[in-house]
Amino acid sequence: MKATWKNTVVAEAPEEDLIKIEGNWYFPPSSIKREYYNDSDHHTTCVWKGECSYYDVTVDGQRNEFGAWFYPEPKDGSIERVKKDFTNYVAFWNGITVTE
Repeated sequence: MKATWKNTVVAEAPEEDLIKIEGNWYFPPSSIKREYYNDSDHHTTCVWKGECSYYDVTVDGQRNEFGAWFYPEPKDGSIERVKKDFTNYVAFWNGITVTE
């Protein structure tokens, strides 16, 4: 599976290494191409997954603000609910597409 933005692959991993939660594919932290990611101060909270952190994704000088998100410390019970540890796994939105 690949996450792509501006015709650039920003994450890639075999489907069996990804975790699907609520319709979103979460990539293992080791599969993201770090050169495209910048930490963001933006945070949101999911009632059952906990506090979510974001990355800005930058390709060819163009920034996709909050284009990727992850849970650095999933809320108690959420890993059991998903049945896999999704700590720091990265999901995408805002025009970043995930394909096979």
